[in-house]
Amino acid sequence: MSNDQPPPPDPTPPGQHQPNWGNAYPQQPPPPGQGPPQYGAIQPKHPQATTAMILGIVGLVLCSALAPFAWVIGAKAVKAIDANPAAYGGRTEANAGKIMGIIGTCLLALALLAVIVLIIVAVSVPEAFDEDSSEFFIGSLFG
Repeated sequence: MSNDQPPPPDPTPPGQHQPNWGNAYPQQPPPPGQGPPQYGAIQPKHPQATTAMILGIVGLVLCSALAPFAWVIGAKAVKAIDANPAAYGGRTEANAGKIMGIIGTCLLALALLAVIVLIIVAVSVPEAFDEDSSEFFIGSLFG
């Protein structure tokens, strides 16, 4: 085999350059006294974010009376974080506490409503809760 073949033609037309698939603009050095930007820097959590989440969990699991406090504290923390997102993190915890506070407050309201209905029924149908009565509660209401 001989090398008598001419080289392949240049694929770019005359006067044009090959495209630069890398960075088209050279990197500028940072200003003096400043390092490269810190991407993904951890922001401090809002002071009330964890409090709202813990109150929300305790309000759902143990003591429903704490749920409204979780709702209020969580709502305030979310509002403060949204007002200045560069200063505070922890929006997820604050929002979780707020949502758990809303759920716990609804459950508390339903429990209070059930107690009120039970008291009204106890006052209006006194024989329903007598120890001597052999009828069930529902039977005493209808007959």
